[in-house]
Amino acid sequence: MEYRKLGASGLRVPVLSFGAGTFGGSGPLFGAWGNTGAEEARRLVDICLEAGVNLFDTADVYSAGASEEVLGQAIRGRRDAVLISTKTALPMGEGRQDWGTSRARLIRATEDALRRLGTDYIDLLQLHAFDASTPIEEVLSTLDGLVAAGKIRYVGVSNFSGWELMKSLAAAERQGYPRYIAHQVYYSLAGRDYEWELMPLGADQGVGALVWSPLAWGRLTGKIRRGEPLPAASRLHETAQYGPPVDDERLFDIIAVLDSIAAETGKTVPQIAINWLLGRPTVSSVIIGARNEDQLRQNLAAAGWSLSKNQIERLDEVSAVTAPYPYFPYRRQQGFALLNPPIV
Repeated sequence: MEYRKLGASGLRVPVLSFGAGTFGGSGPLFGAWGNTGAEEARRLVDICLEAGVNLFDTADVYSAGASEEVLGQAIRGRRDAVLISTKTALPMGEGRQDWGTSRARLIRATEDALRRLGTDYIDLLQLHAFDASTPIEEVLSTLDGLVAAGKIRYVGVSNFSGWELMKSLAAAERQGYPRYIAHQVYYSLAGRDYEWELMPLGADQGVGALVWSPLAWGRLTGKIRRGEPLPAASRLHETAQYGPPVDDERLFDIIAVLDSIAAETGKTVPQIAINWLLGRPTVSSVIIGARNEDQLRQNLAAAGWSLSKNQIERLDEVSAVTAPYPYFPYRRQQGFALLNPPIV
């Protein structure tokens, strides 16, 4: 398993990481993802570690904390062998202190996560959303205190806009607070919005991408085809409304190219879709999920090989969309390339 630095930090992470959103699943969204219990979760963790995948991602909001609890049980007795990433900020209740990233909420949320995970430190704590009601300096100073106390080791964010992330990084630089090293983002062949602003920002500021939903919310599993109904077992029946929007015609065009490359390589559609992401700039790790051992082993096989230049170009072309304003002006003109050299 290849390892990469996570942003501008000394933390090295595997190019594939495991998303524990299926652990302890309950409710209309997370229940549809999966409901893996502790015994099966431990087996999935075993398989990951055997393959060199030691980063496990969860969040307090996943099944109201049950995902963290099951993950904690699955890693019991081998804490030093794993990296834990968890997230907080989204509502965990109806109370005034049950959401956001105020000082009181962050401290309590961190303590709750430590208890559920059964550990005394979190390797990477990410803010699950930007809290516009709390001053950025309050958020950063609280995180600084949690780092100093040894309760968290690195900090990151998830689903921030460009200005939210850049303003936070500037404040951290100005005040000497820990900088965000990771941005957990949606990125897939069917959703390339990350490239317009967040990718250049990450490259410039040393923020590594942890990619969620690399298979476009289950649409790039190889089970969906143009002119055919959704498979009965597809989770999209229950969860499509919660996920990123996808243009169906463009999706089917992408799947057609994936099918063609699958025939050329002997790889599966999901493996090709994930492998394409591993070659994209700023991507530190792609988060894969699985409801069973077979799914996990299939997804783990997305790493360790490379698509050809021609295959990458075909995927780039079929998945390309016109950038929104203010990114599209001059993008197709020679002057843009001079002003904005390629990200490498």
